[in-house]
Amino acid sequence: MLRFVAARLGRGVVTVWFAVTVTFLMLRLLPGDPALALASTNMTAETRATILASYGLDQPLPIQYGLYLGQLLQGNLGISFTQQVPVLDVLLARLPWTLLLTGAALVLTIMIGIPLGVLAASRRGGFLDRAIQVLGVTGQSIFVPSLAVFLLFTFGLRLGWLPIGGAYDTGVYGLDWYGNVLRHLILPAASLMLIQLGSYVLTMRSTLIETLGEDYITLARANGLSPARVLWKHALRNALLPTTTLIGLQLGFLVGGAVLTETVFAYPGIGRAIYEAVTQLDYAVLQGAFLLLAATVVAANMITDLIYGLLDPRVKAR
Repeated sequence: MLRFVAARLGRGVVTVWFAVTVTFLMLRLLPGDPALALASTNMTAETRATILASYGLDQPLPIQYGLYLGQLLQGNLGISFTQQVPVLDVLLARLPWTLLLTGAALVLTIMIGIPLGVLAASRRGGFLDRAIQVLGVTGQSIFVPSLAVFLLFTFGLRLGWLPIGGAYDTGVYGLDWYGNVLRHLILPAASLMLIQLGSYVLTMRSTLIETLGEDYITLARANGLSPARVLWKHALRNALLPTTTLIGLQLGFLVGGAVLTETVFAYPGIGRAIYEAVTQLDYAVLQGAFLLLAATVVAANMITDLIYGLLDPRVKAR
């Protein structure tokens, strides 16, 4: 078990390092002048040089990279160009909102997707099965911002049932504040859930159909067990293994979708911070945000691997 954990941990560290390196290099290729985030467009050449030097941006790229890695090893993510506060403070203020959004979307997806997949598999070949498959494929084909804009326009602007942006309204306190936060969460969480739902439904359906064809399921039926008992107690447990893996694999897409969704709904999470940092060429916030997201995805995948290893000991041998 320790060898299994060490191998996954080593892969995780390499993956985070690769993400950090790619992010560092890609940001340096962005068009524009980062000094403009700190001064006006009519600044002198001397002022620009002073600003760049204060952040080490006047150094050759390899030196900048070395300095950046050295700061990371000390737990220092740098100072935001535009806000002039530590990047870690900026991200920690936004992180709870992203965790709330992605967590709500993930829970809803699992709670709805798995039962729908089971329902489709149990009605294989019927009208309900085909309808669920069509909905699943359709959901996978929709672009996240397109769905978010549609939900915002329909339920926020036209019908006026739900807020169209932000995480809460000002001037609301006490228990009413929690209800207000929940109302603001519904549309962005629904956008993420509907995009992810198809993968869970189709994966659950296909793996459950395959499991129902196994010999031990045939034996259970021959022993006189009811169809419901065979389905829910014997078949579903093994069919859940690929879905467990899917949760870890889909988390990266969920985080990416959160970035786009938060931008559409002006939701004050990490995704919104990334959008604002791109428009302001705030390298420090961008680097810190991508590092945080990469570490979160890697950690979630490691946890998924460990859970899968506990459920299926054969995985530890790989």
